[in-house]
Amino acid sequence: MNHLSESPPFIQPTITGPSAAVVARLSQAIHEHRLAPGTKLGEDELSDVFDVSRTVVRSALQALSHDGLVELKRNRGAFVAKPTIREAREVFEARALLEPRTARSATERMTRAHLDRLHAHIEAEHDAMARAEHGKALRLSGQFHIEISHIADQATIAGFIERLVARSSLIIALYWQRQSAMCEKHAHHALLDAFSRGDADDAEELMKNHLVDIVTTLDLRDPAPREISLGEILLGPSSPGEKG
Repeated sequence: MNHLSESPPFIQPTITGPSAAVVARLSQAIHEHRLAPGTKLGEDELSDVFDVSRTVVRSALQALSHDGLVELKRNRGAFVAKPTIREAREVFEARALLEPRTARSATERMTRAHLDRLHAHIEAEHDAMARAEHGKALRLSGQFHIEISHIADQATIAGFIERLVARSSLIIALYWQRQSAMCEKHAHHALLDAFSRGDADDAEELMKNHLVDIVTTLDLRDPAPREISLGEILLGPSSPGEKG
């Protein structure tokens, strides 16, 4: 029995065929934090889970590596990616440059159908939070931002934002300090209200502040350097009771 049932992908796979279905399933599991950063993705096990060949799995892992969700390590295999603190800062700096302007563009192109879709999306996100399905809520929160980039009708920028939001999911899994990293409860409603009013200035400012709020929920401080003496560096740590 093939276990690759259809489910909406977080980002559009860059490949087609059976490997695309594997990409969709793995990316969804990563974005819902069911697959944690650093998890080993064995080809044999994934081949059994999805009832596909190792060739199909290998192609899917390569595609996920291209999207920054998987790291392929020589002679060790594939692992869910673990962004560094520096990478995390760069991702949110890039989002802060792109998304506020994209929110402005989306406001100018917003239709009633777009508003209805965004409203339904928010309701699904809040329903997941109410059910304590935090991983699903996080994925839906990211998809809300991607929806806005698609409404803005700027394909190249939307592609960048898709991958930045995807990378953000891994960053939140590693560095979040509180559950509100999934997006403050009313932040998306405030954006929807600005879109409804056609207020592009407000939408741009709200998105800018919203991204700042997300960053404040993360612990992106560099580890404090450990005090160490020259003696310890050159001679090794002293054993208990040993005279310095």
